[in-house]
Amino acid sequence: MPDFELLMPKMGESIMEATILKWLKQVGDRVEEDETLLEIATDKVDTEIPSPVPGKIKELRFGEDAVVKVGEVIAVIDTSKKVSGKAKSSKSDQKKKENGVKKSTDQPKATQPTVPPVEPKTEVSSTTSVSSSERFYSPLVRNIATKEGISQSELDAIPGSGLDSRVTKRDVMAYLNSRSQIHDGGDAVPPFLKEVNLPEVPPSVEPISIAAGSGDEILEMDRMRTLIAKHMVASKQTSPHVTSFVEADVTNLVEWRTRNKEIFLTKYATKLTYTPVFIQAICRAIHDFPMINVSLQGNHIIVKKALNIGMATALPTGNLIVPVIKNADSFNLAGLAKQVNTLAEQARENRLDPSDIQDGTFTLTNVGTFGNVMGTPIINQPQAAIMAAGAIRKKPAVIETEFGDLIAVRQMMFLSLSYDHRIIDGFLGGSFLRRVADYLEQFEEDDIV
Repeated sequence: MPDFELLMPKMGESIMEATILKWLKQVGDRVEEDETLLEIATDKVDTEIPSPVPGKIKELRFGEDAVVKVGEVIAVIDTSKKVSGKAKSSKSDQKKKENGVKKSTDQPKATQPTVPPVEPKTEVSSTTSVSSSERFYSPLVRNIATKEGISQSELDAIPGSGLDSRVTKRDVMAYLNSRSQIHDGGDAVPPFLKEVNLPEVPPSVEPISIAAGSGDEILEMDRMRTLIAKHMVASKQTSPHVTSFVEADVTNLVEWRTRNKEIFLTKYATKLTYTPVFIQAICRAIHDFPMINVSLQGNHIIVKKALNIGMATALPTGNLIVPVIKNADSFNLAGLAKQVNTLAEQARENRLDPSDIQDGTFTLTNVGTFGNVMGTPIINQPQAAIMAAGAIRKKPAVIETEFGDLIAVRQMMFLSLSYDHRIIDGFLGGSFLRRVADYLEQFEEDDIV
């Protein structure tokens, strides 16, 4: 009887795991091709996973709230003719395999009446323990209770919304959010303020214990912020960061935009910001210095041919996401402006597809949006460099003319480039950044539109 094994799909180049939020089908249910089977979440996006084949759900390998590594089998679908009503050709099989499904010739395993969730193994502190009770609690729930200092009596009092009134992760998190004060006589500070689940730090670095003062508000980081924290720490531990700075005179660019932004909006039906101009200058400079557009894998430098430019975008929640403009060097200014505005809008409305945040090769962050004059951004792994654009401000500057040096009011801005010093040295990083500034200073409408 032919079975198909549904694998946890890869949602991005740096995404190695995902959390199962909800199964929309259970064992024994019929599922049609392209019908949504489950909902998953990564640190970047929440998305629905459709079934790539029709058939009957034979096995669910993981429960809700389980964290699953990319490539692991999460479900088995019986696709026999008796069940699905149609056979798949080898060409179709290959397509399904590419979409995260592989064909299995193994004999079916004995049907299990229930599928217990497979919880990730987590080390628990020995200072606070949750004693046994007649009520069933999953390992994940027990680990959360231990880490958050929830006593057994508190845990027993939490109403459960799961099967047979079991307490789920959502129930525990809802309880934590509603807890109005820290209990006396116990650990005065929730463990998540003392030790965030980040990648291992060097042995010489001791965890910092922080005591909450009277009246302090204690907030738990949401899932996205926790994973952003992991990636930022991992990036710093992976790449020795160096940051170079240049100051650019963008007076011509500012005056051109002021004159033409309304005309641009009318002609192209999209707003003209500085971001697409920055991206086009970056693309030109990468063509001049292609060793900026690289990644390091072991002892091998991978020089990326595609110029896929990520743009850091602030979300209403305060978190950050980086949608990617694929082949950015193939667009003119109007095309880039439409890409920038569309992706930024979709990001803020949580409408990005997983493909929108994948395969970036270089990142731009516009710290000038927040009034900052410069920044030292952290590299978006596995890329090798990230550029920050500061605020454009009027400043007195020295201008060289045929009649001598003059002081005039000019529109000036700082650009900064953080780069991986393992593969990009100061000469390359500084030369690339200077070239970006040159393209902005030499801005001409005919060249860039």
